[in-house]
Amino acid sequence: MTDSAEKQTSRRTFVGKVVSDKMDKTVVIEVVRKVRHKLYKKYMKVTRKFHAHDETNTCAMGDVVRIAEHRPISKTKTWILEDVVERAK
Repeated sequence: MTDSAEKQTSRRTFVGKVVSDKMDKTVVIEVVRKVRHKLYKKYMKVTRKFHAHDETNTCAMGDVVRIAEHRPISKTKTWILEDVVERAK
């Protein structure tokens, strides 16, 4: 391995909907996943909310965004906004 080769880091990324943009430089993202039940083999919706860092306050409620894992920024923020996938209408 050479010195110029960079270390590959795999960051988790999620796509979700902005449910709150009332804080400064912070948005709350709701991520919905479909998970298969172990016993009943049916698919369930699992919802989770993440606080993400939005440096320029570009997001609005209803936007679909992509967030990536990041070092802890504050007590609740360990995610950072990557890009806006779709703007709210």
